[in-house]
Amino acid sequence: MFDSAFALPNRSGIGLKSAHIRQILDTAPELGFFEVHAENYLVDGGPFHQTLTRIRERYPLSIHGVGLSIGAAGPLDTTHLDALARLLDRYAPLSFSEHLAWSSHGGVFLNDLLPLPYTAATLQRVCDHIDQVQSRLQRRMLLENPATYVQFSASTLTETAFIREVLRRTGCGLLLDVNNLYVSSVNHHFDALAYLQALPLDQVGEIHLAGFAEQQDGAGDRLLIDSHGTPVAQPVWDLYAAALRLTGPVATLIERDNEVPALPVLLAEAHAAEQHLLAWAEAA
Repeated sequence: MFDSAFALPNRSGIGLKSAHIRQILDTAPELGFFEVHAENYLVDGGPFHQTLTRIRERYPLSIHGVGLSIGAAGPLDTTHLDALARLLDRYAPLSFSEHLAWSSHGGVFLNDLLPLPYTAATLQRVCDHIDQVQSRLQRRMLLENPATYVQFSASTLTETAFIREVLRRTGCGLLLDVNNLYVSSVNHHFDALAYLQALPLDQVGEIHLAGFAEQQDGAGDRLLIDSHGTPVAQPVWDLYAAALRLTGPVATLIERDNEVPALPVLLAEAHAAEQHLLAWAEAA
């Protein structure tokens, strides 16, 4: 349906952070790609765009949306969608992704990624919104599996069945967030590998790795928070290795949005992911 030329290289990348830009431009580190959040660039000009233009000249780019509110009960914000279309036209990123979540209601933006009940009505709404997004952008988008902290008694579908059906109906791809999967599996006491095997893994266009925070819930049980503020934990690396055995090499991002470390620290994590990718590429 859409141009299949939009695909990231099967390498590792990191998120582009303002604190690292001068060092990146001066040293041109060996990386597969950079990723940015779309909502930081929905203006016509300014220093962010000047920098991103220079980065895009050197590296493939992934643009990750956090504000479309794909799962919202109300209609999509078409002004936001039009601005997003202009951004993608400007930079021609090799990947565009959004979340299986909602963040707006009644004209109020809540600045969070909130979970959905997995019902027939929600499924239809999410599919309609993805169809609208892909039609306006004229490209395939990737949908990210969520990290969740509650589940809905109203759900009639499992999360994996819901995602499979969304991909089947809309033709969108999957952004497999391995940290989200691990976080949810601990919070809801399910088998992460079984969840992974139930996904349409042939549709994975990008993988995210990140760190989590840990605390206790009201019952004293272990509760993980998708914080993006710590290094990738060993159980997430292990689950990533299991995922690659099923998907083969896939473009992989190291996400770090809080407590952002020095650039060499992020590059070391990206290098670790790259070693995983090389190992599975050589084994294929």
